[in-house]
Amino acid sequence: MNGYRCIACSAMQAADFAGFLCPECGGNLDIRYDYDAAARELAAGFDGGAGGIFRYRALLPVSEPGAGLPLRIGATPLYPAGRLGQRLGLGKLYLKDDSLNPSASFKDRASAVALCRARETGAGIVATASTGNAGSSMACLAAAMGLSAVVFVPRSAPPAKLAQLRAYGARVLAVRGNYDAAFDLCLAATSAFGWYNRSTGFNPFTREGKKTCAYEIWEDLGRAVPDRVVVPTGDGNIISGIWKGWRELQAVGLIERLPKIDCVQSELSAAVCRTVRRLRTGEQAAADGSRVRVDTVEATTAADSICVDRPRDGLAGVRAVLESGGEAVTVKEEEIATAAFEMARLAGVFPEPAAAVPWAGVKRMADAGSIDAQETVVCLVTGSGLKDTAGASGAAPEPVEVEADLEAVERAVKGAAR
Repeated sequence: MNGYRCIACSAMQAADFAGFLCPECGGNLDIRYDYDAAARELAAGFDGGAGGIFRYRALLPVSEPGAGLPLRIGATPLYPAGRLGQRLGLGKLYLKDDSLNPSASFKDRASAVALCRARETGAGIVATASTGNAGSSMACLAAAMGLSAVVFVPRSAPPAKLAQLRAYGARVLAVRGNYDAAFDLCLAATSAFGWYNRSTGFNPFTREGKKTCAYEIWEDLGRAVPDRVVVPTGDGNIISGIWKGWRELQAVGLIERLPKIDCVQSELSAAVCRTVRRLRTGEQAAADGSRVRVDTVEATTAADSICVDRPRDGLAGVRAVLESGGEAVTVKEEEIATAAFEMARLAGVFPEPAAAVPWAGVKRMADAGSIDAQETVVCLVTGSGLKDTAGASGAAPEPVEVEADLEAVERAVKGAAR
């Protein structure tokens, strides 16, 4: 790590900068590296002495990667989804299943790097705003590392995610309001009380953890680049992290071409997609991005993990789509429910609603002719369906009630077979 660059105005800050946002314009910061030095370090391959995401220590901004964290983060499977892909004639469809992280969420990647950074700075209390997954992730890792956690969630957060938070010992504050209200309150509290703020779209270290998923996909595919990576998008931090990961693989000379990064959102929470479409239909922006206005919406999607009014990392998310040449796709709520059911039934992966959004988006793109049948397509599965069983099983059939005899069983099974 050799400094920070503002995503909005490009102002640079030194590596010892202690803030979280650009002091010039208030924009989000992107951590920068000496890529020539990283390339030399990586010449012998990724560090086999560390596990999970910390194998990529040459491109991580912490001095002791993984110190004090006994849990394995990352190294999640990439599954070929042949039966699922057959529905659309796609022969090379994959699911990157991050529901197998310790808290059953992709967000563990971000929490791992952010909390290692917190430990380095001497923080004793870490806090975040979350719709559920980021909070349960931070609480899980904080418990493993001996840190105290305070989590701000909207009162509407799914019960299973709240149960995780409570079980990990976090102080859970259910805010009377939406995610944006929880975010603002967390920001005020961490400023007032001196807590370490892990919140997505504020803390630049979260993106550094999320980018490691791109490195793993590349390795999982035999050091090959897919044609597109399809990402469920809320505040823009995951999609910008995935894009950064691929750009860094190119910067250190490990790949020559880049994939398209497709943004998929519920049509009831589509701020990033709306912004991409607006810019692609003629609105001009300054070369440094300083005049890009990211849309805000009144989000109401049941996919709580991507239910965001104001994308806190929206500018970086918009750039990921535009720079990669990816698609900006919105899907209906019923399409999300159907996608979750199909993923479970045809691929054996049970996603929460937000994690089903990429497959719903792939179906939309296939219908529009945006995907070629020969393309290698990777869908990110960002969370387990067990985190929101009501939302994730909405399209699944109800149990069949039977009498306790074999004839009833036979009738019920024959009925299902038809």
